[in-house]
Amino acid sequence: MRFLHTSDWHLGRSFHRVNLLSAQRAFLDHLVGTVRAREVDAVLVAGDIYDRAVPPLAAVELFDEALHRLAGLGVPTVMISGNHDSARRLGVGSGLMERAGIHLRTDPGGCGTPVLLDDAHGPVALYGLPYLEPAMVRDTLGARRADHAEVLGAAMDRVRGDLAGRPAGTRSVVLAHAFVTGGAVSDSERDITVGGVASVPAAVFDGVDYAALGHLHGCQILTERVRYSGSPLAYSFSEAGHRKSTWLIELDAAGSVQAERVDCPVPRPLARLRGTLEALLDDPAQARHEDSWVEATLTDTARPHEPMARLTKRFPHLVSLVFDPDEVPGHSPASYAQRLRGRSDQEIAEDFVAHVRAGRAADAQERAELQSAIDEVRTAEMAAEVAR
Repeated sequence: MRFLHTSDWHLGRSFHRVNLLSAQRAFLDHLVGTVRAREVDAVLVAGDIYDRAVPPLAAVELFDEALHRLAGLGVPTVMISGNHDSARRLGVGSGLMERAGIHLRTDPGGCGTPVLLDDAHGPVALYGLPYLEPAMVRDTLGARRADHAEVLGAAMDRVRGDLAGRPAGTRSVVLAHAFVTGGAVSDSERDITVGGVASVPAAVFDGVDYAALGHLHGCQILTERVRYSGSPLAYSFSEAGHRKSTWLIELDAAGSVQAERVDCPVPRPLARLRGTLEALLDDPAQARHEDSWVEATLTDTARPHEPMARLTKRFPHLVSLVFDPDEVPGHSPASYAQRLRGRSDQEIAEDFVAHVRAGRAADAQERAELQSAIDEVRTAEMAAEVAR
């Protein structure tokens, strides 16, 4: 059986205030064309279909159009909700959509109930595990603790339990939206850390033939059977080096996996440029970036006059301008934002405590209380999105 594995469409998202709807439409045209040309048996979408819980109307219309086109091809589509989606909103009408071959899996309680497909070699069970916010699904799944590894492990126990009761030789695929240990992150993914831990081991997916993952935006191979497709478009300059693609997965009669990357259309390349203003304006080597979306980091020790206007004349698609002056001996020009870059909420909170107490760091109990407060805020934010 042949699957096309994709994820993280983030319909409705912009790129530094540039509307990406036309680029997202081009990707979906490419997706439908690939399904038709490569004779795909099912499409797997591993979460974050929308960029936010209440997406703009244009994004909803684009999603609706894509579903109609896939249903028109007679190709089953299995989708799960991600941490950016409102599971309840996305799941509205799922019963009716199922009749058209569109299988939306947004209810954590249904983790052990597969979509069943057949080919010449027998049945394939596809299990959809939507994004599992630990504090909100712990009781539903009977997990011992409210953390990612526990709730995903409990969901996979349901999958393996259902699979054990199916005919011998039944092949299996799981869709999941999670941060799996070993995956490389980028700047455009929303933090899902709970209790200081965000990742789960790849071994949690033992017992199934293929795990189609979503959440991380880079296409990645964790094991031959556990893969991220990545997002079809770049959503931050940290993805400038990504090759955006989907996975074409062949599952043979024995459940062995063969995989091929299918490149996605690139609306415009990304370029991260660094140097003084005059160097960026005059360097002939930068000519190849004149049609790219550009992030320019200026290293001038003094802020130059009208840098955005001057750079835009050469790089008309400049969308981000950063100042990072070369360090002058004895002076540290780093901004507050630069000092915080790459630090977790927990680390920032602990640093603040140490700062206001003249260097006395938080003790173990205080660190635990800070983490508990951060987790409580995250859970409240997720509950508010679900209730919208």
